[in-house]
Amino acid sequence: MGVLTYGDQSFEMEDRLLAHLKIAITAKLRVGESFLLNWQVPAENGSGRMSLWMSPSVPIEYRFSGSKPPELNRGWLDALSRSAQGLRGMVAMTEEEATNYLGQAGPATAP
Repeated sequence: MGVLTYGDQSFEMEDRLLAHLKIAITAKLRVGESFLLNWQVPAENGSGRMSLWMSPSVPIEYRFSGSKPPELNRGWLDALSRSAQGLRGMVAMTEEEATNYLGQAGPATAP
């Protein structure tokens, strides 16, 4: 399990999900965008949902338990980035959920 540290709070996440979130979050923060990040809290951690307002002014750290970076899935990255444009903000989703999301969202449109 990896750890996302945002400000003074830390959250455990699976390394592969965290690697994809790292790319999607960093891309938005790099251009100065703030946004909401949401995820489901696993039952072993008390259940429920978590939301963080992500802002370029708050320190963020990504710590991975594995020594090798996982292979990235461009579709998963696209789903994370596209979800951030919705009312709910970026939704931390599994790879399978990302595939389903992209199927429901339809093709990306050019600006």
